Amino acid sequence: MATGKNIKTYFEGAWHDGDAMIMRAADHGSWLGSTVFDGARYANGVAPDLDLHCARVNRSAKALMLEPGVAADRMVEIICEGLALYPKDAAVYIRPMYWAIDGGIAAVAPGPGEAGFCVCLEEIPMPPEDFTTTLGTTRFRRPVLESAVVNAKAGCLYPNNARMLVEAASKGYKNALVADAMGNVAEAATANVFMVRDGEIFTPIPNGTFLAGITRARHIANLAAEGIRVHETVLTFEDFRAADEVFLSGNMQKVTPVTEFEGTTYGVGPVTKKVRELYWDWALASA
Repeated sequence: MATGKNIKTYFEGAWHDGDAMIMRAADHGSWLGSTVFDGARYANGVAPDLDLHCARVNRSAKALMLEPGVAADRMVEIICEGLALYPKDAAVYIRPMYWAIDGGIAAVAPGPGEAGFCVCLEEIPMPPEDFTTTLGTTRFRRPVLESAVVNAKAGCLYPNNARMLVEAASKGYKNALVADAMGNVAEAATANVFMVRDGEIFTPIPNGTFLAGITRARHIANLAAEGIRVHETVLTFEDFRAADEVFLSGNMQKVTPVTEFEGTTYGVGPVTKKVRELYWDWALASA
């Protein structure tokens, strides 16, 4: 799926221009969905936490019973080689991926042997500073480890996210605020979520139903360095209706202010602006 432009693909030891063919019809990943990926960003001349994203895609591969064949530090080198092919002012989405090639037990389990690997780079602009979103509810929930590979960033999880987005969109909202198996707030359909009430910052506590993201962790660390605590706790939909500010945290857009949750409206408040400012201050200083 080409989302951006000026695509470059690393596959079988070389960089290729365009959206290269990487998977065969009989590959396990093609017909049984054994794919994992990660997403990092290059913008403003930096690729924040690239090493952590590369390490996570290897962990995701192992969680899906794949054998990752590229060490995280080598993956960083490969990606930097690809980024050098772009203008320095480009905004690039970075997507390393693995998939199983052969089948194992009953052909359903991934087979032994090194997984397929590629990196896809796409130019996708960063959103403007005034970009915001809205949230609606959905009947679809985040699964648990006993029923899905929630400890991986796996392609097979995303049809459920798509159902959430489509249902929220049918009610006029751009994203969905999603419950876990117990009915408490887990995250949005495409990102982690934070809320602010009376100057205090809250986010759902990781409970094994969603990936506590790398960007999420970076925001928490940046705020801690300023002496600001983020409360990781159980949160309900009513908590979000009583919030003063709500924002999403994800790699694609870093910080996205939320202006409405099904009739409850919010301003783009000072905490949301501070989190974005701290993120880019850290990213540029650590380059």
